[in-house]
Amino acid sequence: MTDVSIPRDPAYRDGAGLDALDARLRRDLEWLELPPRRWTPPMRHDGAEVLDVAVIGAGMAGLAVAGALKLTGVDVRLFDRAPAGVEGPWLTYARMQTLRSPKSLTGPALGLPALTFRAWYEAQFGLEAWRALDKIPRVQWMDYLRWFRAALDLPVTNGVELTGLAGEGDLVTLSLNGPDGGFDARARRVVLATGRDGLGGPFSPDILQGLTPSLWAHSADAIDFEALRGRRVGVIGAGASAMDNAACALEAGAAGLDLFVRRDRMPTINKGKGGSGPGAFLGQAALPDDWKWRMHHYVNRQQTPPPRDSTLRVSRHANARFHFGSPIEAIADNGREITLTTPKGEYRLDFLIAATGFRADLGRRPELSAIAPHIRLWGERYRPEPGQEDGELSASPDLAADFSFQEKTPGACPWLSRIHSFNYPAMLSLGKLSGDIPGVSHGAWRLAEALAAHLYVEDRDIHFAALQAYDEPELLGDEWTDADG
Repeated sequence: MTDVSIPRDPAYRDGAGLDALDARLRRDLEWLELPPRRWTPPMRHDGAEVLDVAVIGAGMAGLAVAGALKLTGVDVRLFDRAPAGVEGPWLTYARMQTLRSPKSLTGPALGLPALTFRAWYEAQFGLEAWRALDKIPRVQWMDYLRWFRAALDLPVTNGVELTGLAGEGDLVTLSLNGPDGGFDARARRVVLATGRDGLGGPFSPDILQGLTPSLWAHSADAIDFEALRGRRVGVIGAGASAMDNAACALEAGAAGLDLFVRRDRMPTINKGKGGSGPGAFLGQAALPDDWKWRMHHYVNRQQTPPPRDSTLRVSRHANARFHFGSPIEAIADNGREITLTTPKGEYRLDFLIAATGFRADLGRRPELSAIAPHIRLWGERYRPEPGQEDGELSASPDLAADFSFQEKTPGACPWLSRIHSFNYPAMLSLGKLSGDIPGVSHGAWRLAEALAAHLYVEDRDIHFAALQAYDEPELLGDEWTDADG
């Protein structure tokens, strides 16, 4: 087979730098006539600006949906509690060396070639460096997201945390807290782009709750790994975060690392990869409920294995020990060390890391206290077939097609439909569109277009008045001669 190369744009040279890429992106957007002029009418309430859409969270998902909204001509503002440049998990509890997704996935690029990680990478390091790259370094992905935000000139207010929500007619009032204290903002729609813990938090088994706090941590906590040098460390779990945290402890000089796995053997096949791609991104939301549940429950039951490189990062240490068939039967501490018991024996540890994932639990989110009692969950309306019970899926919000929450009792909280859940727990209702790199652009466009449609319908009287007032003539009257005149 002949290797046919696609001619490269002469205005965009390999390694030409980010200035050249920025110029390329501006030209692409100009050719597409994007972003369009704002078509939503400016609004004020009590003398203050009303936002079309407020997005809570300026990580990957928040930036993607804000970018899609801007390219749709909708006014958007993002708020994030983190300082600028450290939004999301990439520089906090994500401890892998590289991303797990293939480098070829376009992620949040919204269909724009010049907005992809590959374009950003090649602009700085060239095509040969891209070809030589195996997987994307985690810290470099954060660098790319910083550039993404700047390239689209997305309006983010950092250091601001959502503390509450309230409905007020057709508006939502956001209670926010920033460096200068509390303040309110009003928006017509609110998007919660709040990641894996946005509707709950880290999950830890009840058996751990009586331990001395200084002797254990969840894998999503801030952990001083240097303090574990020379210590006996245990990790509960066999997923990616378990391996990443175990590796960090070993690389910091832990005296020994015991990894406790409930299953008798390590899962080896990532079943989730078999159900991804455009068909799943576009079609899973349209599946009947029983098929949605069946697919997600199957992947949950099979369990996703950790990446090969993350596992090797642990097993290359001679003092790393894998214990299979080892659920925790008992655990206690004396204030100085932990005694952990499994069917295989008793272990003494100086520190324990629970890599036990996240759970949706609305009661854990004080900022959602006004809406949590009204949000309908899957477990409140759907009963799976015997043998397919799944607590994680039951706790997922039952979302409408536009990612909005739905009421348990119709009419009890009518403004609830103005809150849109663009985070990981949306997966069961709408597919993997709002929490992972592969489908985030599909999800961002779907949500942005739904929000634009809502705004247009709500303003139909204004748009009709604009139709009536429009008076720019197409014809001037000199284009013809009246044969009878």
